[in-house]
Amino acid sequence: MGRHSGSETVNTLIKIGAPIAILGLGILGVATLFATKPEPEKVEQEVRALSVFVEEVSKEPVTLKVRTQGEVRPRTEIQLVPEVPGRITFVSPAFVEGGSITRGDVLIQLEDTDYRTAVTRAEAQLSAAELDLAREVAGAEIVAKQWKWEKLEKDEPTELGLRRPQVAEAQSRVRAAKADLESARLNLSRTKITAPFNGHVRMKRTDIGSVISVGQDLGTIFSTEKVEIRLPLTDAQMGQLGLPVAFTAKDKSSAPPVELSARVAGMNRVWKGYIARTDAAIDQSTRLYFAIAEVDDPYGAAAVNGAPLAVGLFVNAAIAGQSLDNAYVIPRTALRPGNKVYVVAEDETLSLRNVDVISSDADRAILISGVSEGEQVVTSPISDPKEGMAVSAVKRDEAARLATLGSESVGGGL
Repeated sequence: MGRHSGSETVNTLIKIGAPIAILGLGILGVATLFATKPEPEKVEQEVRALSVFVEEVSKEPVTLKVRTQGEVRPRTEIQLVPEVPGRITFVSPAFVEGGSITRGDVLIQLEDTDYRTAVTRAEAQLSAAELDLAREVAGAEIVAKQWKWEKLEKDEPTELGLRRPQVAEAQSRVRAAKADLESARLNLSRTKITAPFNGHVRMKRTDIGSVISVGQDLGTIFSTEKVEIRLPLTDAQMGQLGLPVAFTAKDKSSAPPVELSARVAGMNRVWKGYIARTDAAIDQSTRLYFAIAEVDDPYGAAAVNGAPLAVGLFVNAAIAGQSLDNAYVIPRTALRPGNKVYVVAEDETLSLRNVDVISSDADRAILISGVSEGEQVVTSPISDPKEGMAVSAVKRDEAARLATLGSESVGGGL
């Protein structure tokens, strides 16, 4: 029994210990392999420079241009209203919406029979008053002569005795009769409503046969001698123009020129004008300034290829501002949000610059600081720009030339 149990114990220990020993040897072998494994060779990756399009900064004298918009409106526009009542007996063929009118043209004629009668009556009253005056004057002269002949030295004759009050009263009646005649003639002249200027009819609100009253709106006309455009300006734009508030040009030569443009009948048109004045107050709702541009004879001499600067037209305006002797000019695509530009330094790295922009449009930006003449500014987009990142500058015109040469050589091979 003792031997049998002892051998079983040995067998059990062997069964348990053998796997453990094998596992330990395996772990030791793996550890030995890792310890003796050669280290991998380290390879440094070369940083690839980002190719960007660039343009050189130029330094040149520039004249600033301020761009804004506005609506053309007549400088002079009035409503036609009668000063006397009556029935309309005539309406000019030109008195239609859009019609062309000339200074002095009769636009509307009222029935004038009653007014002519009033003139005749006033003329008769004046004649009667003048006759009474002549009688009183003659009577006063006779009294004065009688007193002189009789040599009445007792007392001086009275005013009433010399009939001077009667003469004065007769003179007053003559003046009143003249005033009545003048009023009657004036009312007669007012039966003709005439055009006070050369222009056009904007609105017609009456016609022949209508009975009209004093002050009734008959229509609207405007002058074509001059039109004006109110142009909104920010404070910065006023500074670029160099204009003060409440500015008034002495004459056209001292007024800043302005180009007005619009698309009319499928064609782009440009008209020449000038800034005549600026408002004396700032608009309270928008906090903007307003400059008023004027154009002389917009339907005649100022018309472009037969296209007038029509009232109601919405136009773009480019106003000539201050002149700068030395300004830095860059392509508009080089200007980034927040007034920044990316400059390629001499060591082919990217430099991020803050610049002072005085003006910009769709094509270029004008700077007064932040860059230097001849520096290369980046015009192509960069997704994640960083100061000092490696870049490769490529001029767009040179790249286009090489691309053209390449396509020509391929074409020749074919």
